[in-house]
Amino acid sequence: MSKERVLTGITTTGTPHLGNYVGAIRPAIAASQHPETQAFYFLADYHAMIKSQGPEFVHQSTREIAATWLALGLDVDNAVFYRQSDIPEIPELSWLLSCLAAKGLMNRAHAYKAAVDDNLKNAEDPDFGITMGLFSYPVLMAADILMFNANKVPVGKDQIQHIEMARDIAKRCNHLYGSKKKPLFVMPEAVVESDVAVLQGLDGRKMSKSYGNTIPLFLSEKQLKKHINKIDTNLLEPGEAKDPDTSTVFQIWQAFASPAQTDSMRQAFAEGIGWGDAKKQLFELINEEVGEARERYHVLLEDSAHIEAVLQAGAEKARGYSAPLMAELRSAMGIRPLG
Repeated sequence: MSKERVLTGITTTGTPHLGNYVGAIRPAIAASQHPETQAFYFLADYHAMIKSQGPEFVHQSTREIAATWLALGLDVDNAVFYRQSDIPEIPELSWLLSCLAAKGLMNRAHAYKAAVDDNLKNAEDPDFGITMGLFSYPVLMAADILMFNANKVPVGKDQIQHIEMARDIAKRCNHLYGSKKKPLFVMPEAVVESDVAVLQGLDGRKMSKSYGNTIPLFLSEKQLKKHINKIDTNLLEPGEAKDPDTSTVFQIWQAFASPAQTDSMRQAFAEGIGWGDAKKQLFELINEEVGEARERYHVLLEDSAHIEAVLQAGAEKARGYSAPLMAELRSAMGIRPLG
C-alpha cells in the first residue's frame, strides 16, 4: 500500500517566529515522522518573488528557514526537503497548467480580488501595482501540489480556495489528457487543523510579520525575555483575578504548556498572578522548549555549505518524482519526439 503524501510550502519572506513554529513547523515535523506518511516540505522562493523584490532578503530568509527546520529535528532521510527553485519541472508545469486554467477562475482568487478592491477604494486603476505573479499565484501553487500528487495539503483557512483551484485545474487536465484508469493527477485535499493554535502577537492581534508584532523563534535568551515583556496586558494589579481567555500571555502559554501546566496557570490567573511573574514563567517555558534547537540553529547558520548540501540532496530526491511525471505529461500533451 502506497503512503499518503502530505505537502507543505514555506514562503521565504522573513525570519520564523513563534506563530510559525506552533502553527506549522512543529505539527509538520511531527507529521513527517508518521510511518504511513510521505512528507514533502519545500522552501517556496518563487512565491517569495511576489511579495519581495529584495534579493538579499529572500536569500537570507531561505538560509534562516532551512536552518530552522533542520535545527528543530526534521528528518531529511524520511521527508523530502527541497527548495522550489531547484526543481525546474515546477515552473514548466506551472506554464502548462496556466494554459488550462480559466482566467475567470483566477479572477475570483481572494488575494487578487483584495488587491483590486484596495485600488478601487483609492480611486486607482483596478490593476494598479498588480503583477502577473500575484494574479497567477494559484497556478504556481497548483503546480507545487500536483507535481508530487500530494493527497493532503495542510493550509490555513485563507488558503482553502487555492486547493480547490488546484483540484479544478487537475480535473481539466485529467479530462483532456488522462484516462479514467490512469489519471495524471490525484485530487488534493486541504487539511485545516482545527486544534493547531494561531498565536496572538505582542499587540493581541494574530502574530504576523505584516503587523510587526512577532516574537522571532530563535532570539537570544535576553532578547526573548525582552520581547515577552512587551506583550500587551491590562492594568490589573497582582492579587486581582485575571481572565485567561482574553490574555495573550495565557494564549501563548497554552500553546507550549502541557495540560497540567495549562490548568496550573489558569488557576494562577484566578488567584491574581502578577503580569511580571506570568511573563517570567512564560519566558522559562518557551526557552526550555527551544533552547537546544536555538544552539543548533546558530551552528547551522555558520555552515551554509551544509544547508546547501541538504537542499541539493532533497532536490535530487524530489526530481525523482517530478521528472518522470513531467515526461508523462509532456508526452500526453503532444510535446514529444517526432520519430
